[in-house]
Amino acid sequence: MGLAGVPAKVDTGAYTSALHCERVQLIQVGNATRLSFWVTDGRKGPGREIQTDHFSERTVRNSFGDAQKRYVITTCVVLFGRRIRVEFTLANRKRLKTPILLGRQLVRNRFVVDVAQKNLSHQLQGSA
Repeated sequence: MGLAGVPAKVDTGAYTSALHCERVQLIQVGNATRLSFWVTDGRKGPGREIQTDHFSERTVRNSFGDAQKRYVITTCVVLFGRRIRVEFTLANRKRLKTPILLGRQLVRNRFVVDVAQKNLSHQLQGSA
């Protein structure tokens, strides 16, 4: 999606990763149904629109245990210099501190989570 330096939080209690977005809607383009949504890299400004025809819908439980239907997309993230394909549910995380939540599906068999550390991948990118 061309985003860089977006703050993210690892949540080993969450199965799926979540991406903050707004204006999520299905649109008709010719005979095809596409998913349209707006993302931002955390800086001020309106963000930008992303459209895709590769999406699904899934029921997920939020942090309060309530079931919600969310759209799911697949994209790539770069962590510690590794390019990883990951599924994101689209959620409005505007009131939360981080626009991206990385769930255990992404972390599993790839990383060890040390809760005493923070910003390690960001610091690695800055030194490269």
